[in-house]
Amino acid sequence: MNQNKPTWSLITVAFNSREQLLRHWSGLTFPEEVEWIVVDNNSADDSAGVAAEMGAHVIRLETNRGFGAANNVGFEASRAEYVAFVNPDVTPNLADLAVLRHHLEDSPDDLVSPQLLNLDGSLQPNGRGQPLLLHKIMHRIAPDRLDGTYRIFAGAGEKREVDWLIGAVVAGTRTHLRSLGPWDEHFFVYYEDKDLGIRNALARGRSVLIGDARWVHGWARETSGINLRAWKLELSSMAKFYWRYPELLLSSNSARRLLKKTKPSEGIA
Repeated sequence: MNQNKPTWSLITVAFNSREQLLRHWSGLTFPEEVEWIVVDNNSADDSAGVAAEMGAHVIRLETNRGFGAANNVGFEASRAEYVAFVNPDVTPNLADLAVLRHHLEDSPDDLVSPQLLNLDGSLQPNGRGQPLLLHKIMHRIAPDRLDGTYRIFAGAGEKREVDWLIGAVVAGTRTHLRSLGPWDEHFFVYYEDKDLGIRNALARGRSVLIGDARWVHGWARETSGINLRAWKLELSSMAKFYWRYPELLLSSNSARRLLKKTKPSEGIA
């Protein structure tokens, strides 16, 4: 690992992610100011070896400790003032780190994300509105009806304040992330990004989607099909989440009182 203190730390949690790493991270050259840390959750497919060959500093965990816990391990090992948690199925555009940093320099208590793109180049709704249970149900049934309210996009030149950012890419300053935790390890996987967004809002931080930074995300959600283990994990995290935030079981007004925020889809100057 480069001994000079970097400007950015990119932290990736891997679990049987060999193919994703090869597809999305191959060919990237990391400058001295960017360190890449991969925390391997005891993969069976040599994700750790592949990441090491591609230039990552790899931390191998002896057991699968979950998404949030592994992210926290990476955070403790990282050194930069600016930290981005980036999934293995995301292709980071390293030049866009300057765009994210510029925003965080002005607003160090924000969490930010680039606007994510699908593999075909279309916009992906990685900005999200209030995580009401009704929104979760509607998102399964008729997701397009939630565009602009729960599913939020940022066009070129736009910054959109949202209630939370999906966990594929979340970035912030080390100081602010440290104050948040950053990740709550009670969530093994799923709902930890919603929880982070709420805790950020309660700490008077904003979650901001930045349209002038665009990264590709090859999204493949395990609970979109029949995967009993994935569904069990999601339902377990769902129960924990709504037990913690019962206001989100009720109405938008209840959620606003919890979050002390106005509608999330408004732009930022």
